[in-house]
Formats: sequence, structure tokens, C-alpha cells
Amino acid sequence: MQRNFLFCAMLAIPAFLTGCSGAKPAPAPGQPQNPPPVTGVTVTPSSAKVNKGATQAFSANVSGATDQSVFWSIVGAVPDSGDATHGFIDNAGAYIAPTTVPSPATITVKATSGADTTKSGTASVTIQAGSSVSVVVSPANINVPTFGSQQFTGTVTGNANTALTWKVNGTTGGSPSTGTVSTTGLFHAPNSVPVLTTGNNSGQTTQVVLTAVSQADTTASDSVLVTIFPPQQNAQTIPTPLGVSGGNAKDTSTTGGVTVCCGGTLGSLVSRGGKQYILSNNHVMAGSDSATVGDAIVQPGLIDNNCAVPPTVASLSQFFNLENGKAPKIDAAIAQVGTGTVDSLGTILQLGSANSGNQPTNGPPHSGSGVAAATGRAVAKSGRSTGLTCSAIFAIKVSTSVEYQKGCGTGSTFSETFTDEVDITNSGFSAEGDSGSLVVTQDTADAVGLLFAGSDTDTLANPISDVLNGLADPSNLSSKPVFVGTPLPHAVAACTLPGPQSAMAARLALSGVVASADALSSATGTLNAHAPEILAQPGVQAAGAGASFDNPAESAILLFVNPGQPRVNLPAQIDGIRTRIIESETFMSRGAVSVGESAALEQSAAPAQMVYPISDAEVARAKVVHAAHADEWMKKSGVQGVGIGSSVDSPGEAALVIFLIRGAAHETVPPVIDGLRTRVRESSRFRAGFGNLEPHRSCSLAAAKDVKSKPR
Repeated sequence: MQRNFLFCAMLAIPAFLTGCSGAKPAPAPGQPQNPPPVTGVTVTPSSAKVNKGATQAFSANVSGATDQSVFWSIVGAVPDSGDATHGFIDNAGAYIAPTTVPSPATITVKATSGADTTKSGTASVTIQAGSSVSVVVSPANINVPTFGSQQFTGTVTGNANTALTWKVNGTTGGSPSTGTVSTTGLFHAPNSVPVLTTGNNSGQTTQVVLTAVSQADTTASDSVLVTIFPPQQNAQTIPTPLGVSGGNAKDTSTTGGVTVCCGGTLGSLVSRGGKQYILSNNHVMAGSDSATVGDAIVQPGLIDNNCAVPPTVASLSQFFNLENGKAPKIDAAIAQVGTGTVDSLGTILQLGSANSGNQPTNGPPHSGSGVAAATGRAVAKSGRSTGLTCSAIFAIKVSTSVEYQKGCGTGSTFSETFTDEVDITNSGFSAEGDSGSLVVTQDTADAVGLLFAGSDTDTLANPISDVLNGLADPSNLSSKPVFVGTPLPHAVAACTLPGPQSAMAARLALSGVVASADALSSATGTLNAHAPEILAQPGVQAAGAGASFDNPAESAILLFVNPGQPRVNLPAQIDGIRTRIIESETFMSRGAVSVGESAALEQSAAPAQMVYPISDAEVARAKVVHAAHADEWMKKSGVQGVGIGSSVDSPGEAALVIFLIRGAAHETVPPVIDGLRTRVRESSRFRAGFGNLEPHRSCSLAAAKDVKSKPR
């Protein structure tokens, strides 16, 4: 069975990296200068027996390095992501066996370190016939658009019972985030492109595995890869809407006979001085300061056109100079549209105010100058890689350092410090290639930020006021861009559809936070020592021990209180142990309770959320602490950002959010700084184009051996 699919572009790396040359970007200021070397890669399991057509999940551990990124391949397959003879493997390490037993019957799966491509590990897979019952699914390895559907059929031979159980990523019937499948094989794509949230390649867009299992013999199955792609990646009909693939016509380089091309998102339409312009990032349209005013801006980006130059829709007019521009720094550029090339109403794909038959309509944002970001506010964006996604603002006034590279796949690297950024909960909100997207409020479609960087858990956007101020007419600074759009605010209707709304709920829910036994013992000891004064506080019904949600690596003393009780006397920490406040009308126990009893009492309270709204007064209180300590913490090893967010240990209170680089050594973050709770957020490094993959091979089409592509 033929199983060709567009695979390599989904593995593409950020444009700020040096790609296949293997050169490394310069480390951010204040970060470790010499990352640990890779000593080896171990694949688990090291060997496996897999029935024809069945699946096997592999994982990899990169020894000696904090960077655990790998890319997967099959030795001898052409392309190396797989073929009909060898089977297929996706960027999450999910292997699908061929539907016939090859000769020889053993193939080799390979994981190559992204940090050091000379280091790799392998596993052997023996394909076996298994049951006499056989299942074949068709069509094989197909692309399905977001919000779209595809009918699959499964043919069973060897048994009179032809009934099948259909699964997506191992879950019968699938899920909103991966797509659902009916009992008859009708697959409905998710409303946004799935993004890996765990594992070595977290933060990357990914395929899903559709499996049909024989009900007569559950050892007999067949699987196919389904690549979910957004219409935002396609070439658009002129005049083009925005929120789509695009970039600079020169966004390419050739090294050693290999052509590398890049692309990102043409975000929105603005007007200034009676002219209309496309708004996007500097690093999307101006090559991180390396482009020239007048350069052609094309749609789609070269990455989505096999590196060939597509039609020109605008010409680069102005970009904020990342290296030499004055603070506040922004990553932004505008390009004057050509006659009739861009929708003059500012229409953005899938951003409309209505849905039609469970399909989102296109629509402009609300016109004007946008609104200020607020912690907890629901937002949406339409972008090249993940399509229309919905989430919420996690933190504001984020100070951070972001890495860049001049040009596409080549050129010098540099880091820039940003001081007032908007952080949005990621885990599917965006991925590489979404840079340049306009972030808008879900309820009014007002611009709130310009997406430019992120990590596997966070998306960063420049605040929209800074963007518009920074792109004022150099000859008349009072002439600033404004958004072309609807005269009245409107909701982003797509966020009410099941897919994004369900995905958003998952992004904002907290789960799996468990403190270690040692941490719980420490919290219990402190509770026992201070129980009388804790329980004497007004409104405290019980006190126990559990995990801190503001710092999942630590424990907390749990204070069980009735709703509406003033918190002025409730301590944020006791002897260095954080406190967590849990509200409910009724608690079944009173006094000091055990860890087990604490867990039972928590069940009577509402589940914790990732973000909570905070009052203007709390924001003002946090700004004072942020101003006093942000620079100090940004200089500390392992810290990549400092911002203002909401506490989860005490909903309604602000917190100083310390963004840490996952795996990097860092100082202990105190529970409280100047009376303000702290919150710890660990992720991969913040990068323009983002994702946590280091340089590795990629291509825009499986057949194009001399062409490589990188999302911005």
C-alpha cells in the first residue's frame, strides 16, 4: 500500500537557527555559555515485534545534554520518514508497520540528536504476520484540512466478522484535539492543527495516527497517518485574505548545494497616511534586519511553494530595526500592498463573527488601535501553521531575551531583550510558522498583540500599542498605523466551536501536579509546628499539605477557607513553605488534616485553572515589584523571563512569574518577593519562530532532496 505524505515541512526548524550546517545560535545573555555535550542517544524500546499494519511508540533519551530534541527516521527508507516497504514514523516517534511483511523482516528506527546530529540511537523492529486476519485502511496517509472530514474504509480478510473499532492516537472515537472518527470510519479533523505537548519534540505540529482494529481479532489492525493542515498554508485567491502563509521573496539561502527557504504569517492589514500595508514580523518579512526596503513580499511563503517564488502581494516598506532600534523593542514590519493584491477590508481567515455548518467564516478584526492586554483575557489568532486557535493571556509585562538569526538558514545570530511582552498559554495555541499572526480578543476581535516568539508552553506577542507606535511614519511620527476592519467589535465565532473551545479548556486546566514525598513531609512538619496560629485565622476551616500550583516542584500548606473571606491575614508562606488557598462552601473535615484527607477535601472545591483574572489594584501592586526586581532576575542563570501573572495558589492575587529554561541550573525561587507571591514557569527557550528543536534535516516535499524549508 502506497503511503506518501507531506512530512518534512512539519519537522522544519525555526528560521533563526543555522539549519543543516550544524552551527549553533549564540546563547542568550546571562545563560550558560557552554551547553552540556551530547554523549549518546538511547531509543526505548530497543527492539520490538510488531504485527503488519500495527503501531509502536518509541521514545528517545539524549544522554549528557539538557536538549532532548531528536528527529526520527527509518534506515533505508526513501524518504527517511518512511515508505510502503519499511513503514512510517512521525515526529513523535510513532511507528506504523507496513501492511505486508518485508524481506528482510527487520527494519531499523533511528533517533538523531537535534543538538548534535553526529549522535544517534537505533531500535530494531521485526515485522511479523501475526493473525491470519488482515486489515487494510484506505486511503493511506492523507492530508485533511482543519474543520474538514474524510471517509476512511477498512477491509477485513480472513474472518467473516468484518466489524472494526476505529481509533485516533489510540483513543476509540478520537478526541477534539486530535480529530474524531465514527464507527463507520468517518474522520472529522480537529479545528486546529495538533501540536505535541510532551516528549522530545514538544511544541511542533504533528500528524495523528488513525487505526482500525478487527473486532474478530484485536491483534489485527492497520494504521495510517493523517496530516492536519490549515487552509492558511495554501496559496490564496487574489485579493488574498490575511492570517496566511507569506514572507520575503529573498527569504532563501544556498549552502553546499542545498537550498533553504523560510516563511511565516502575513498577519493583518493596517492603514497609514491613506495607504494600506500588511503587518507582520521583522523576522518574517525583513529577515531579522537583513532585508532591503522595496523587497517583494509574497504569498504563500517560499516554505509552502517548494522554495519557488510565488506571486508578489506587497513591497517591504518599513521595519523596526531589532539590533539598533530604541526601546521598547518590537519585532514588526509593514509592506505596502499592491493594487488589488490584498483584501482591502482586512479579512483574516476564519476570524469571522459567525459560523456556517460548523465551519468558521472569514472576517476582519475590529478596526482601530487595539486594546491593552490583561491577564486571563481570552484571545485568538489565525496563523500559517496551526490555523485558528484560542487561548488566554498568561502574563503581561514580560521581560525576556529572544534569539534571532539574520537571513534564512545562514547569517550571524544575535539576542534582543524585550521588556513589555504579552505571554499566552501555548500547548497548541501556536507553533513554528505562526510568527506574524495578529492576536485578538475573543469577545471583541480587538488587536492585543503581534505574535513573534515562544516556547513549547508559551507564546510571546509584542503589545499592540508598542507595535503601532514603533511603526509610525519616520517623517511624521504622529502618523501611526491603525487596523483595517469592522467598525463595530465582534466575537471570534470559531472559538465557540467544539474543537478550539475544548483545546482551550485543556490548555487552561491544571492537572497532574503532585508534590514529592520529601516536599510533603516538609510541609506537614511546618503545618504541625504552626497549626494553632494557622487555624486561629478567621475563615480557615482546615489546614493540610499538598502540592503548590505556583511552583509544581514544591509543596504547600493548604488553607481550606469559605468563599468571600478576607485574605489580608492569610500568609503567602510559612517558614519558607508556600501556602495554597482552597475555597468551598462546605468541608467535611476541620482542623489539621493529613495529606490524604487534604486530597479528599480538595475534591469539594472547583478545579484549579492555569490563569485567573486579577484586578487593576493587584496589577498595580505587582508592577512595583516587577520594576524593582525584573532586571535582577533576568541576570540570573537559567532565567529567561520575568512577568506579571496570576497566582494559582491564591486565585485573585497577582504573582511575579519567573520563566525558567527547562533543565538549566537556576537559583531557588522564593515563595514571596516584596510581599508578592511568585510563580515558576518552566519551558524550552524562547525563540523567534520558536519551538525547541535544534538544527536538523527537513524538506518541503518528500521528493525534494536538495530543498529544505523552515517556518519562521
